[in-house]
Amino acid sequence: MTDPYSWIKILHILAVISWMAGLFYLPRLFVYHAERGQTAGLAETFKIMERRLLKAIMRPAALVTGVTGILLIWQGSWYGPVPVWLWLKLVLVIGMFLFHGLLERHVAAFRDDREGHSGRYFRVANEVPTLLLIFIVILVVAKPF
Repeated sequence: MTDPYSWIKILHILAVISWMAGLFYLPRLFVYHAERGQTAGLAETFKIMERRLLKAIMRPAALVTGVTGILLIWQGSWYGPVPVWLWLKLVLVIGMFLFHGLLERHVAAFRDDREGHSGRYFRVANEVPTLLLIFIVILVVAKPF
């Protein structure tokens, strides 16, 4: 297992796991921040937690996920006739990156004390990465199309 493709795939999977952990946890932090962030001192604590999660884990993991994903396409010669399942997966992955961007905006809004969404909004938003991940895994493993 010394071939580059396997090592790139290992790095890709580890990065995806790290990124997904952040995508699951950050909206949950937003729920607490929106519902209890007015309590003295808690808002600043939430802001620090959100910023650190985003900068130290999510951004690097998203970057490594994207770079290794592109390398896997290149190394695996997936750039020829692309199967339908891979196109669908790429669309869902783009959706995941867009969701990440939305979370970045919410972190900035909380930081600037201008976030107006409720805890309920963030509870619903918390389901988005779960649904995207379920469909991505089904496409990658089952390759139904």
